[in-house]
Amino acid sequence: MTGLRLTVLLGEDDTWHGRPLAAEIVHRAHRAGLAGASVFHGVEGFGASSVVHTQRLLSLSEELPVAVLVVDAEDRVRAFLPELTELLAGRGVATVEPVEIL
Repeated sequence: MTGLRLTVLLGEDDTWHGRPLAAEIVHRAHRAGLAGASVFHGVEGFGASSVVHTQRLLSLSEELPVAVLVVDAEDRVRAFLPELTELLAGRGVATVEPVEIL
């Protein structure tokens, strides 16, 4: 079966009305009936600010990268995109890629 993988890249400090944005995306994906969503914490990265954030011991950096991955049928992922666009409101970046679901 083919489907789509939605990947959302955020900072761990990004929020939606006081709640972690990654958690809000996962809960909304669940309510939308998507097949599944997972959140992964990164150990190092940078975004639009060009500031490198890392978890290395000698660094006091916060705002580590977070990736939210959702995989489901194309129509279901595409139906979720308007809600995701509202949540992101100019933060993070989202990509959609075709995948083969086993």
